[in-house]
Amino acid sequence: MRTRSSKKVKNKWKWLWISLSVVVLLVIAGAVVWGAGIYKELDSFQKKPEESIFKDIEPDKTVDIPKWEGKERVNIMLLGGDARDAQEGEIARSDSILVASFDPVTKKAHLFSVLRDTYGEIEGYRGRINSAITVGGPSLAMKTVGDLLGLEIQYYVYTDFEGFKSLIDTIGGIYFEVEKDMRYRDNADKNRYDINLKKGYQLLDGDKALQYVRFRHDAMSDYTRTERQRNFLKAVAKELQSTWNLIRMKEILESVSPYIETNLSVSDMLKLGQLGVDSHIGGTAQIPPMELVQEMNVGGASVIGVRDKDALLGYVQEILSTDETIPVPSETPDASGDNSSGSASGGGVSGSTGRTGSRS
Repeated sequence: MRTRSSKKVKNKWKWLWISLSVVVLLVIAGAVVWGAGIYKELDSFQKKPEESIFKDIEPDKTVDIPKWEGKERVNIMLLGGDARDAQEGEIARSDSILVASFDPVTKKAHLFSVLRDTYGEIEGYRGRINSAITVGGPSLAMKTVGDLLGLEIQYYVYTDFEGFKSLIDTIGGIYFEVEKDMRYRDNADKNRYDINLKKGYQLLDGDKALQYVRFRHDAMSDYTRTERQRNFLKAVAKELQSTWNLIRMKEILESVSPYIETNLSVSDMLKLGQLGVDSHIGGTAQIPPMELVQEMNVGGASVIGVRDKDALLGYVQEILSTDETIPVPSETPDASGDNSSGSASGGGVSGSTGRTGSRS
């Protein structure tokens, strides 16, 4: 399949990992809300109508949001916007989209990173799914992405790059394996956002972590970037589960609060709290997967089509049924004649080496 590396694309910020990190943070925080200060910071994530960046969305463009009753699967859409070129009062397209899906029965969480240029239905017209938020705000974006995946999405979290940098710096950085040298010169903003990373295991602060997750200048462009972002996400989630960061939860929440907007109330966070603590990441995947990607040209613009919509829905359900923490049994019986290779590990997210068995 031809890659899109030859296409001259504006260097966009991708914030899906930021958003998931915050959601994981919320989930863990639900189990440790032992002070008024933490409650106050959590409550500030849900902005008042007059403070919302979506306050000017026309009411007739919004759609109803499904309610979570606590027993069925719950899905959270994580959005990141690049507002550098947005005019005053203008809503930036969601340049990164991720869905975190939790099953309260199996206690498994799955992460889907959705390619922003995917072309689909947006309540009466067709277009790139990342434009839905500019038309009908988070509710329409949730319905559009939910229809694509065949899932009801009940919650959203929206953030930007400053929230990501602040989070990484506040938790002391992330030790991570950078798989190759990454360099890119960005002449915009006086080269403030140049990328210059060396290959190897290293501590990434907020600025370096930002460079890593936004790097797209290789053969597979967005396709490999979304996989890197999912892997980095797992490392952040693991770091947030450390005892030290649980103790510092109020400080962490304060650092990201100004950059977050969500429809999660503190009550919602508390309901999700125990589920998050009990759950582990069963798998991650790119949507649409490579085998279903169809590169298209619509009105002179390159977009990503889906070869088979029914196959995509089946793929999502297949991923939701998997658990990458369960070892695959060996085909060769051991000396005792037992063909199994052990029980499920059940132990949380994978390590921070950047190498996982996720599908993409």
